Amino acid sequence: MSDFAAACRAHFPGARPDDAFVAASLAIGRRYGFTADNTIACVGLCRDELSRELRARIQGAWGEAFNFSGLAGMLFVGRTGFMAAHAHAPISGGRERYVYFAMPHIAIDGAGTVGACARTGRPGPSSACGALVAFLAELRGSRVRLTTDPLDLEQTLLQQRLMEVVPHDHRPDLVEITRAARRIIADDLERMIKLTLDPEQADCLAFTGIQIHGPDGGYVEPGPSWAVIDGARRPIDPGAFEAAISPGAGA
Repeated sequence: MSDFAAACRAHFPGARPDDAFVAASLAIGRRYGFTADNTIACVGLCRDELSRELRARIQGAWGEAFNFSGLAGMLFVGRTGFMAAHAHAPISGGRERYVYFAMPHIAIDGAGTVGACARTGRPGPSSACGALVAFLAELRGSRVRLTTDPLDLEQTLLQQRLMEVVPHDHRPDLVEITRAARRIIADDLERMIKLTLDPEQADCLAFTGIQIHGPDGGYVEPGPSWAVIDGARRPIDPGAFEAAISPGAGA
């Protein structure tokens, strides 16, 4: 087993190649009547260019997507952004359908170092997620900026949200803070769906998780996922998700 595979399995035991994750989303979607032709995809990943591969895979499977992306994958588009995306959805059989993908990201390099990655044209190691690494640096220095900075809106909003869930005097590592970001993103996604989805005319699927950049490609550890059909929330069983992923796929 490679150093990357060992680290990925230790920290993200449910991780699967990102193409398998996207294929599973299509298979699950079909069970609920969602297809690329009758659904609009809404993608909330980090703005980092490293996230482009997963974004491209989602668009290749589901069609052109509405971009919800923010630093660390946070959903800062608000009600207006969600409602704008909904207004672009196809109408099929009198209903609109939306599929959401929302998650933070993290890198693991070939030596198994968490947070480390290589970037084309830049010598030496780089990091991902840079916004979360910056937050951790401020946290460890006990100087986290919590006042909203109009010249750094997304980072200060990110730090405000993370400080809501970081226990006093606790110093998490990058894996832990990435998981905290995933929980925040999932909670925000569910809240925005409740605020903006009209159950009389629309249904949706929601997929959360953690995107992982490896030296040989991308992976996703699926997180809580669910459907809202005719106004009823239906959790997507992790076992059903795994069953849709090709046997033997993994880090």
